[in-house]
Amino acid sequence: MKLALLSDLHANARALEACLTHAQAQGANQWALLGDLVGYGPEPEAVVAQCQRMAEAGATVLRGNHDAMAVTPPVPASRQGEFTARWTHERLSEADRQWLASLPLTVRLESVMVVHASVNEPEQWRYVEDEGSAARSLQAATDQYPEVRFVMGGHVHHQTLYYRGQGGQLMRFTPVPGVPIPVPAHRRWIATVGSVGQPRDGDTRAGYALLDLDRHQLTFWRVRYDHVAAAHAVRAAGLDEALARRLESGR
Repeated sequence: MKLALLSDLHANARALEACLTHAQAQGANQWALLGDLVGYGPEPEAVVAQCQRMAEAGATVLRGNHDAMAVTPPVPASRQGEFTARWTHERLSEADRQWLASLPLTVRLESVMVVHASVNEPEQWRYVEDEGSAARSLQAATDQYPEVRFVMGGHVHHQTLYYRGQGGQLMRFTPVPGVPIPVPAHRRWIATVGSVGQPRDGDTRAGYALLDLDRHQLTFWRVRYDHVAAAHAVRAAGLDEALARRLESGR
């Protein structure tokens, strides 16, 4: 099984199409969309429609915090994501909003658990951004399902892998895009797969990961797409200029 893991799409249809095309070329035969399908970006209708088609074809689709905000926008809004949640809410149909609200927070796919944020109280949207938070998420997963060997999430918009070393503590590893990483099943692993629609590490390319469970390999990918056109679409939609600049800079 080759499981493509895509997170934080953020209503960026161009980036999503590029990653899907790339993953198909790599032989992906199973799909997991790890939440934040919408928010920040200018194309929520198109992205939700694509995700619905994938779900109907068997893909796993999770709910992220921006999906939840698009269903019920915070009042009053005080942060950028909260302001764009109202804009997104008004562009989605009631059926689309109900579909987003119905999505699960976690799913187990045999030895793999997928989540948007942390398995430790997933509804709290905790960030997995260091060894401590990664250990808590992994522990919460294995407490529920001892057979879980991999926890795959998003939310932080960066690509990072953690593994449990011989001493029992988690070790952090920064992957090189396109280079397969051996992930033998006798260890436990937790990763954040990056962002399709809004990278924040200084690289404008969209990010996703591919887990090959037959070869015991995990590959993090970066995919070029027309990020300049995506930024123009943000401006054309009347969204915050800072959101367009973020796509142009990757930060």
